[in-house]
Amino acid sequence: MSRIELAAEVADDFDRILVHLAQYQVENPGARIREIIEAINVLVHSPMLGRPTNNDKRELVIGHRSHGYVALYRYIVEVDTVFVLAVRSQQEAGWQGDMP
Repeated sequence: MSRIELAAEVADDFDRILVHLAQYQVENPGARIREIIEAINVLVHSPMLGRPTNNDKRELVIGHRSHGYVALYRYIVEVDTVFVLAVRSQQEAGWQGDMP
């Protein structure tokens, strides 16, 4: 079983998602964050599940439409660890900032 580590920036991503959900008065926004975390936890058993992107990173697609998110991560085989770098809505234009 692989380990999962969340980058500190992921907390900012969750805050941004919660602000967005509050703005649109989505019921039970905490449940939405729990759904994202539960989906990320799938990587414990299948760290290569996400689609490949640039620089040895992968994207895990979570949900769809207004419930759709993407988690950007890197799996390091040598330490059997998934490093989640960012989470965004599928409707966002792209990754914010310079990703490691």
